[in-house]
Amino acid sequence: MRLKLIGCDVLYRETCSVVSRSPNQVDVEFMPKGLHDLGANGMRQKLQDAVDRVDAARFDAVLMGYGLCRNGLAGLTARALPVVVPRAHDCITLFLGDRQRHLEYVRRNPGVSFSTSGWIERGERLGEARPPGLTHQEMVALYGDENARFLEEETGNYKQQYRQYTFVQMGVEPDDRFEQRARERALERGWKFEKVCGDMSLIEGLVNGPWDDQRYLVVEPGWRVVARYDEGIIAAEKA
Repeated sequence: MRLKLIGCDVLYRETCSVVSRSPNQVDVEFMPKGLHDLGANGMRQKLQDAVDRVDAARFDAVLMGYGLCRNGLAGLTARALPVVVPRAHDCITLFLGDRQRHLEYVRRNPGVSFSTSGWIERGERLGEARPPGLTHQEMVALYGDENARFLEEETGNYKQQYRQYTFVQMGVEPDDRFEQRARERALERGWKFEKVCGDMSLIEGLVNGPWDDQRYLVVEPGWRVVARYDEGIIAAEKA
């Protein structure tokens, strides 16, 4: 297959590594991390413009190197080609390889902020990497009302919100410079530091296929992405 991947540049190293080994021919367009600063509508419009520019005569499908990302993909419409989206709340799910692992980690470690090589070298800003980035309704759907309220109270306001810095090691780092920078940031802020191993399987599955419904949403032409407050995270509806 010949595929067009439109992805956030915080996944630059991971995406390039996977694409270089893929049996598919994949053209990649990286979008700046700052799209998140535009809000959901502004981010969706930039991504929609990128999807609309894809030449349907040259490609078989469009891959989105994004999670739902605070509803930044909600409303994204497939035009002449199918659009494939990982079932992920945000990029941290892509780095951890599984949405359940992501949510369980956050549940066990309230007040955690994540970092990877991409977040550090592409310009990290405190708070953007904080998962799961869920709305109150999503928290209730996943944990129940009482647990959702507890987790929201635990994260609290800005000064109380963060207490841990977790570096996700993806295996694409050239040396330990990114881990050391993450350790320094944790020390500067008086936070606990932890390193965990990432998992490339969700990125690999996106690039290589096949796209099983458990992990990916395939949006057919004429349909669009909608947010769902359940474990599926996203669904498709007629545009």
